[in-house]
Amino acid sequence: VNSLEQAEDLKASERRLTEYIHCLQPATGCWRILLIEVSVCTAADPPIFHISCITLIGLFFPGIHNRAVVPSIIAARGQRVLAEYNMSCDDTGKLILKPYAQ
Repeated sequence: VNSLEQAEDLKASERRLTEYIHCLQPATGCWRILLIEVSVCTAADPPIFHISCITLIGLFFPGIHNRAVVPSIIAARGQRVLAEYNMSCDDTGKLILKPYAQ
């Protein structure tokens, strides 16, 4: 495999990772807003505290805390895999080539 093919493979991998993380952003934003709203209602509104608290607990069971940070989870997993190839990625999925240490 020549270096041109390797460069094209790296570019394709980077495009796919950034595309995937970018597509998750709108849903992640909605989950974050919902989580913040319910948390604020739980902390700030005494008349509906019990309803807000039950709603907050109900949201944590299906995993809202994971859905609110899924792009970070994907980036962290990518960094673990890429570390074997002396590379990394940022939170947006852009590849970072590390210098080769001899």
